[in-house]
Amino acid sequence: MSSNVIDRYDDRIARQFLWASVVFGLVAMLGGLVVACQMFLPGLGGGLEWLSFGRLRPVHTNAVIFAFVGNAMFAGIYHSTQRLCKRRMWNDGLSQFHFWTWQLIIVSAAVTLPLGFISGKEYAELEWPIDIAIAVSWVTFGVNLMGTIFKRREKHMYVALWFYIATFVTVALLHVVNSLAIPAGLFKSYSVFAGVQDALVQWWYGHNAVAFFLTTPFLGLMYYYLPKAANRPVYSYRLSIIHFWALIFIYIWAGPHHLLNSSLPEWCQSLGMVFSVMLIAPSWGGMLNGLLTLRGAWDRVRNDPVLKFFVVAITAYGMATFEGPLMSIKAVNGLSHYTDWTVAHTHIAGMGWNGCMVFGMLYFLIPKLYRTQLHSKAAAEWHFWLALLGIAVYAVPMYWAGITQGLMWRQFDANGMLAHPNFLETVTQIVPMYVLRAIGGLLYFAGAVIMTWNLVKTACSAKEAPCDEEFSVPVAHDAHDHAVPVGFMYRHRWLEGKAVLFTVLTVGAVAVGGAVQIIPMMLIKNNVPTIAEVKPYTALEQYGRDVYVRDNCAVCHSQMVRPFRHETERYGEYSKSGEFIYDRPFLWGSKRIGPDLHRMAQRNLSNKWQLDHLVDPQAASPGSIMPTYKYLLDKKINADIIRSSVNALSKLGCYEKGYAKGACVDDAMKQAKEIAENIRKDGSKVEDDSEMIALIAYLQRLGRDIMPKTPAAK
Repeated sequence: MSSNVIDRYDDRIARQFLWASVVFGLVAMLGGLVVACQMFLPGLGGGLEWLSFGRLRPVHTNAVIFAFVGNAMFAGIYHSTQRLCKRRMWNDGLSQFHFWTWQLIIVSAAVTLPLGFISGKEYAELEWPIDIAIAVSWVTFGVNLMGTIFKRREKHMYVALWFYIATFVTVALLHVVNSLAIPAGLFKSYSVFAGVQDALVQWWYGHNAVAFFLTTPFLGLMYYYLPKAANRPVYSYRLSIIHFWALIFIYIWAGPHHLLNSSLPEWCQSLGMVFSVMLIAPSWGGMLNGLLTLRGAWDRVRNDPVLKFFVVAITAYGMATFEGPLMSIKAVNGLSHYTDWTVAHTHIAGMGWNGCMVFGMLYFLIPKLYRTQLHSKAAAEWHFWLALLGIAVYAVPMYWAGITQGLMWRQFDANGMLAHPNFLETVTQIVPMYVLRAIGGLLYFAGAVIMTWNLVKTACSAKEAPCDEEFSVPVAHDAHDHAVPVGFMYRHRWLEGKAVLFTVLTVGAVAVGGAVQIIPMMLIKNNVPTIAEVKPYTALEQYGRDVYVRDNCAVCHSQMVRPFRHETERYGEYSKSGEFIYDRPFLWGSKRIGPDLHRMAQRNLSNKWQLDHLVDPQAASPGSIMPTYKYLLDKKINADIIRSSVNALSKLGCYEKGYAKGACVDDAMKQAKEIAENIRKDGSKVEDDSEMIALIAYLQRLGRDIMPKTPAAK
């Protein structure tokens, strides 16, 4: 006969992460509302560089992903892991270190991104010192998580723990590989990968950051909190096994579907497309496992805001994971890519799947952690309907806008000419859709404000100070299984008791896809054939490219002409992989709010036109929604930055050794003076050492290496 002792869970860490999620969630949504309004009010930033669309957009995305959703994810993992393992977290000090370092990282992002310290990589915009801090914080979290799992008092690991393990090991792998870079200063670096190779690595990271930061941990949270809230067991243990292993194996291959119809080698595109289409099976398996867990409990769903949010979240997950494979079919991708269709797709996942999972979890956990009742169920109901309406009002106009863009871009008239040769026509057509999107975002934000008030009132209503929950620990633990599975389920049940082996197999499952795609791309030279005419950027052009990256121009302009007739007619010769060998980072873009720029130099636009367009876009192109970059006129070219950039790129083979200590600054200023004098001859005032000149030099270089052999191009 065994006796019991009393221990306590560490619920303080869960409360800390939950409140951080609430606070940063409001900031993230407010930021999203501002950038949504800038899409039809380009002057909203007041001409200030740190309030421009390009600077604020990554603040919004990083705040949503890593602050709002990330903090909620950690709260749920810390809370559920302790209860699944029947023990307190392995080390309270590590928990606190993780919490405070993660908040410091978020604050550093909020400061550095508006100041223009940005790597230029989607979902990985933070510069190298912060990347190192992320790695330290993440490994701290992982060590604490795995230590708790290894020391657990439950023999078998419940399905949620499988997803947490996959999240830790995979995100660590993705982050380290994608962040490999050569520093060129305290907050500047250049990726060790270039062009096509950088594109593959970046979207291997970018797609799987969505998979293993925004999907797998929340599936684990779904498997834990949905049955808890519904007071019902998970529908199918067998389906959960298939769901987990199929998902983590297939997901990692799908990154190239972001690069379809591009300069990426065809074999890699095909792999990405095939595995993306396959991905619908495990994804929908997980969705069905979640929804069928609620069978027979629909009366409770109608009356419980927590379950309502969970149902909307799982349904949105199903919608997004059907649409993702659909958009990975080359023919569909040819229409959807670079349009607002992608924006609608990502926000169905972000606002629906992640957002509603977080909301449901907050409503479930805050009352429990404060040992009280939710202050107002009616307010939670209002939040639910505002969130649902906000998602619909946001997404439907974006789907409409995306399909409109795609069809207008490719439309030809009866004479075989582009029906809309002026790209601006396709922009002005969808501005009303941007207004509706902002209204949808406002509704969603209003719901979050109501939730915050409700949760604060709930916490304040607690009759006693919050404390850690007690639990009973058997001294002589009995690991007897009351229900013994059969067949492969029995073998998997055995594996669930072997945490180290389970982790090793998980690493193998997620590593193989990346290895098969990335290693050949790096080692087989034929994947990126060189082009003799393509030369490194001059020192001034590279400086201008860094300005282009700093102001995040790639968020609106692509640099990839796809091999479609409507694109070659509009922009010129399709892009070749060998043209990007000096591009660090690659700048193919994900969205065309403005036209593609890869053949900019072939348009034979004067330096003065470039200046006028950057200073006053609406005067140069009536109807444009581009913000002004007038502030670049007053920013001076920094000789020290030129030297440090050239020095870093010399280590990567872009320039000869010693050039950084030699003529690089003189060459840059000589070229800048020539461009400035050319502009002054046309009647405009500009200083030789203005950063505006460097940006113009870069824009006028794009496509110049491969000029068409026609008299018009001379």
